[in-house]
Amino acid sequence: MEELSKLSTLVIVCMLVAAPMASEAAISCAAVTSNLRQCIGYLFGGGVIPPACCYGVKRLNNMARTTRDRQQTCRCIQQTARALASKINPGRAARLPGACGVKISYPISATTNCNK
Repeated sequence: MEELSKLSTLVIVCMLVAAPMASEAAISCAAVTSNLRQCIGYLFGGGVIPPACCYGVKRLNNMARTTRDRQQTCRCIQQTARALASKINPGRAARLPGACGVKISYPISATTNCNK
């Protein structure tokens, strides 16, 4: 329950920080978080990727059609990953799109340059 409380607080902080960027892109950090929420257990502890996680990954990929949308999605993912860095396994995060059958043009990493 404490994890959920921390995640909820993080989501609110990300929404506030990213609000100016959200006006430039159609995808908000709240939408990114909502679509990836079911992946948290896997990213923290491993195991089997829940089908709902892959559904969210695929849905988010379909939503992020423009360069601006993909950049915004990247920034939102990075903000969340940095805030939860001590709990998220970077290898699992990097492998998640491919494991869900989604091909993306950039690596999932806290060091990815979202402007490219």
